Amino acid sequence: MNFMNRTNPIGFFDSGIGGLTVVRAVTNLMPNENIVYFGDTARVPYGSKSNDTVIEYSIQAANFLLRKNIKLLVVACNTASSVALNELRRFLTVPVIGMIEPGSQMALSESRSRKIGVIGTYATINNKAYSKQIKKLDPKVQVYEKACPLFVPLAEEGMTNHKAAELIAKEYLTELKEKNIDSLILGCTHYPLLSDIIQKVMGKKVKLIDSGTPAAKIVEDYLNGRQLRNNSVHEGQHEYYVSDLPAKFKLIAERFLGKRIKNIHKVELEELTNE
Repeated sequence: MNFMNRTNPIGFFDSGIGGLTVVRAVTNLMPNENIVYFGDTARVPYGSKSNDTVIEYSIQAANFLLRKNIKLLVVACNTASSVALNELRRFLTVPVIGMIEPGSQMALSESRSRKIGVIGTYATINNKAYSKQIKKLDPKVQVYEKACPLFVPLAEEGMTNHKAAELIAKEYLTELKEKNIDSLILGCTHYPLLSDIIQKVMGKKVKLIDSGTPAAKIVEDYLNGRQLRNNSVHEGQHEYYVSDLPAKFKLIAERFLGKRIKNIHKVELEELTNE
């Protein structure tokens, strides 16, 4: 496997469609990069599963993407980033970029009141992934965290502007709003799909932090620094793999990305688990 080939793809994985928010951020910066994406749609969500299970699934996804000759792995899932990142970095032969560190740094740079909110899955919040990282960077910051598990199925079902989504957002976010935070980390890559409703509930004064944006800049800096950036003049090729329901993935992905996508393949779970 030649990791020094500029044309090798960047690999991304997530439990479902949420990681496409990170793909979009990377593509906006580097439209000529080739991309391979794996969405574990048969086993979404990761956020309600045990740490051991998330680590197991993450290793399976990473091994699958390694077979595609990726030059870099982006863990486009906050739950997997909060639980499995160290394990992935320990055994993978390619660099691994997660969501927690970039999102934490961006929130600190944006916050003036030093009161930061974090919303995420049960796993991300229970592991205190963001609060630990933020406190490591600045111990004086106040961090308020809230699990919002129903946001993932709402995003997966395409119900991002539904009245039900707004009611659920109000139920989840009211207590954070009362803390007078000025920045809110969307600690799950699905959550940017609901950013309009989240912003409406939180108000215009609260800055929403999408970890995918700073993560994409880290990807760009890494590739530039190691002369691994694809210098083709052509738009990059994108391949998508899912473990279930490719037609549903295509429908929601096209709605979100604003363009037609092809090269969607179904991966049998046996192909992931028989490594």
